[in-house]
Amino acid sequence: MANYATHIGVGTVVSGALATLTVGADVIGPESIMAVTLAGVAGSVLPDIDLRDSRASMILFSGIAVFASFCVLFINADRYSIAELWILWLGSMAFVRYGLHGVFHHFSVHRGAWHSLLAGLLWAGITAIVFHRLLGLHEGVAWLGGGFMFVGYLTHLVLDEMYSVDFMGNRLKKSFGSALKFVDTRYPGKSTAMAALTCLVLFFAPSPKPFFEAISTQSLWSGLNDRMLPADKWFGVLGGDNELAAPHHDGASQITTGSIPRRDTNGTTDAQSRPGTPNRPDGALQ
Repeated sequence: MANYATHIGVGTVVSGALATLTVGADVIGPESIMAVTLAGVAGSVLPDIDLRDSRASMILFSGIAVFASFCVLFINADRYSIAELWILWLGSMAFVRYGLHGVFHHFSVHRGAWHSLLAGLLWAGITAIVFHRLLGLHEGVAWLGGGFMFVGYLTHLVLDEMYSVDFMGNRLKKSFGSALKFVDTRYPGKSTAMAALTCLVLFFAPSPKPFFEAISTQSLWSGLNDRMLPADKWFGVLGGDNELAAPHHDGASQITTGSIPRRDTNGTTDAQSRPGTPNRPDGALQ
């Protein structure tokens, strides 16, 4: 299988490419793009959570331990003394980091249920809940983060499957077929439990309707087409007229990136022509 450095490197490239398209199409504002990009990078290493000594497993359980311990601390802040709070805080952190970590790996199998598309959907739903319920982001942004998470997760599975093919020896390794799968049929009980958990998570997740509405608008795709290639010279210095770029005409989409003001025919930017008006198109996710 691919090593940690390969997964994190390829995951970062894929997430960065998607983030560039997202900003260019003005799906969300630049202030939210970092969060969804990090979700994609995290997804590219999460499938190895079932590998006991993997960095993904240790980082994830350490993060959950810190979060849980501070929740315990803040909930009980008015009930106990400082010394007792220290004990509760450290005890809850150790319990999650080492106790739950050990229990989880006692029941999990590497390349088992967590190495499946179903697990990717589960993490996508969890990401949407965290983004919306805890971070207070718009439903559409929350599910965009979930989409990045799923793509990162899928990238990991595809990489592992590719590394199961010995291209030099023209043969398939024994691990072929164990990385990329919808569900783990070897352990039906665990897969059934994961399916039930996924349904529960999706039930409590925010509505994905704003997300699908935002990415299905004609103005978004026409605007993305307009901005895909430079209309004139690359970086303003290389080449001449680009025949492959979509022509910019009066009926073209007025979509903007949210960070680059759109100029009219007189060279005036939106921000200059409409002082005090946010440079955001209708329908863009906040």
